[in-house]
Amino acid sequence: MEASLVSVFLSVLLFPLLVIAWSALNWVWFRPRKLERFLRQQGLSGNSYRFLSGDLRDSALMLSHAKSMPSSVSDDVKTRVLPFLHQLIKTHGKNSFMWMGPIPRVIIMDPSHLKDVFSKIHDYQKPDSNPLFRILLDGLVNHEGDKWSMHRKILNPAFHMGKLKLMFPAIHFSTNQLIHKWEEMLSFKESSEVDIWPDLQELTRDVISQTAFGTSIEEGRKIFQLQEELSELTLMAVQSVYIPGWRFVPTKLNRRMRKIDIDIRSLIRDLIQRKEKAIKAGESVGDDLLGLMIESNIKEIQEHGQSGNKVGMSIDDVIVECKLFYLAGQETTSALLLWTMVLLSIHPKWQQRAREEVVQVFGDRHLDFDQLNHLNVVTMILNEHGAKVILRKYQS
Repeated sequence: MEASLVSVFLSVLLFPLLVIAWSALNWVWFRPRKLERFLRQQGLSGNSYRFLSGDLRDSALMLSHAKSMPSSVSDDVKTRVLPFLHQLIKTHGKNSFMWMGPIPRVIIMDPSHLKDVFSKIHDYQKPDSNPLFRILLDGLVNHEGDKWSMHRKILNPAFHMGKLKLMFPAIHFSTNQLIHKWEEMLSFKESSEVDIWPDLQELTRDVISQTAFGTSIEEGRKIFQLQEELSELTLMAVQSVYIPGWRFVPTKLNRRMRKIDIDIRSLIRDLIQRKEKAIKAGESVGDDLLGLMIESNIKEIQEHGQSGNKVGMSIDDVIVECKLFYLAGQETTSALLLWTMVLLSIHPKWQQRAREEVVQVFGDRHLDFDQLNHLNVVTMILNEHGAKVILRKYQS
């Protein structure tokens, strides 16, 4: 009798362990091998799957080596920004794939294929990202279906041209302050070397703090500093294979990332609660992005809250979208401005054309929002490098 009970107990104990072991083995070996066969049958080429790490180790080593080498100023940044991907395409062609740990990622470079993917959003879902990466970047960029549609609807009013026009004076004021600062630095010297990168970072942070969130410069800078540290820690974390559940292990990295995330959320929550209180009291909250987003959210809940379906965004949803704006707006804009200025410095003819156009359109008058549409050469220069600079910032 006792032997039978022991057998039953062991069976009950061993069964879930076997299930877990099989699931883990399937995740790190059998499923990747099966997916690799399917990809090759469809005409795609790539490196053979390597247990658990895939191509991550090679990618990290090549990136580290590329960053250690001297960098020349050039539009062709592929070998420095994405050395592994550049080498993979050279070896396996444009119809290829790479391994992010045990998960394959298909490389799509044909414009017709890209159009097909973006037009069939229900067939091509956004891939699941590393949960540690979601601490840094979540919200609209990761949502799908009805949730994406609802968030997009609530956020759209903040980006109407009329609303953006109201933010122009704050942008103009902050930019003028920076230019005057540079002019004063050079006023007593015929020539001087100026490190403009920190200044451009501060410029974009100040502008976003005022126009997007209506906060003081000091309050906004605190959030940006925390976001910057979180970005660095997140990039460290996602360069290795993520093991399910690892984010709950109290490592030094995980604890610090969680602490920063809590601090950022607390600061943004205070901003949101002040805005909500002002709106409910009938006060004007200005035309900043956060105020417009909260007003739009309250309107959505009032109009459709009785439908029985979940409508509007929770305070946590609003916090996540704010974190996204803080990160995406500052990083991309400051990097775009810097790289554009670098390239203009080595292409003086285009620099001269842009300067002549600005003088022709505005002369000695103050900048006017409506006249910005007449800056064709300047727009052409910004569009030329805008798409490239985002990836360069995150990899270099």
